[in-house]
Amino acid sequence: MKHLPPTNPSSKFLRYLPLRTGNLGLDFGLILVPVAFIVGHTSSSAVLTFVASALGIIPLAASLGKATEDLSSKLGEKLGGLLNATMGNATELIIAFFALREGHQAVVKASLSGSIIGNVLLVLGTSVWVGGAGRQKQTFDRRTVSASVTMLFIAVIALVMPAVYALSFHGHLTTSSPALDRFSITTGAILIVLYAFGLLFQIKNGEVPVATEEDDATTEPSWLPTLSLLLATVLIALLSEMLVDQISAAQHALGLSSMFVGVVVVATVGNAAEHSTAILMAYKNKMDLCLSICIGSSVQIALFVAPVLVFASYLLGNPMQLVFSPLEIAGIALAIITLQMIVNDGETVWFEGAELIAAYLILGTAFYLVPE
Repeated sequence: MKHLPPTNPSSKFLRYLPLRTGNLGLDFGLILVPVAFIVGHTSSSAVLTFVASALGIIPLAASLGKATEDLSSKLGEKLGGLLNATMGNATELIIAFFALREGHQAVVKASLSGSIIGNVLLVLGTSVWVGGAGRQKQTFDRRTVSASVTMLFIAVIALVMPAVYALSFHGHLTTSSPALDRFSITTGAILIVLYAFGLLFQIKNGEVPVATEEDDATTEPSWLPTLSLLLATVLIALLSEMLVDQISAAQHALGLSSMFVGVVVVATVGNAAEHSTAILMAYKNKMDLCLSICIGSSVQIALFVAPVLVFASYLLGNPMQLVFSPLEIAGIALAIITLQMIVNDGETVWFEGAELIAAYLILGTAFYLVPE
């Protein structure tokens, strides 16, 4: 009979802080959290504070994801699925909320498009490359993935149409049209309803996948996931406020545009922990779960996070319309089309991962060259 080593609540609590004990990289990453607070309160450099805050958020996002996952497993399938669906992109939602409060609508919209583009090109590309290395090919359920891609494509239509409307009837991407206000709010409401229906369908059909720890043979006190979830959320909120306070100064110091900061920096920081999980699942040859993370996160951004931020922007007094720039629209559309071509045959090889990464780097270069 296998004997397990004795455990105590404090050792269990440490599991949530880095994502899992035993992973020295993530354990060490937690050092960045107090460092970020020290830098934020002692340094006069906007760039240093911005970078420290961004790096500090990454291990906290991992902690938040792990706590959400474990709390979901204790709540049962339906409530657990609901918690996963609403907290899956909590980090990005928190960062975006503070950015909206400070009037950085352009950065928020860029982070939304950047999350979608990054998930389906960079993250999936890296996952396919890592998972395909040493294997002839990897397979997955094409029907399930096709349904998710279809939902994502419908969501993208909703995100693109306000800009098409503005260009068609105003000749430019105006942000002061009452009609666009109504269009954005109505579109947001439709997307929220569609997301609710999609979530209900997944829960009823038992299609809410969760990445679980196979070697976690022990149990922990029921209050630990909740406490970890609350603590991580509070710390992320504090660091997000520090990050947002330095966005403008850091942009000017580094010569970066709001679009690049949103598409690349904010989107990457907000989703870093989820990205690592997708890559790990591909490495373990669990491509169905990997794809559900990459595509599911994009669907949640488009159908849930974007509408919530639109509603929040009006409540905060800084209205954000769902009007994206032509470059963002082209990037999102090309990313989804490329995704469809990659997953259409129900299998992937490492070279397809390289192609997805190359597509992301091309788009990233375009966003980098956008004038400040």
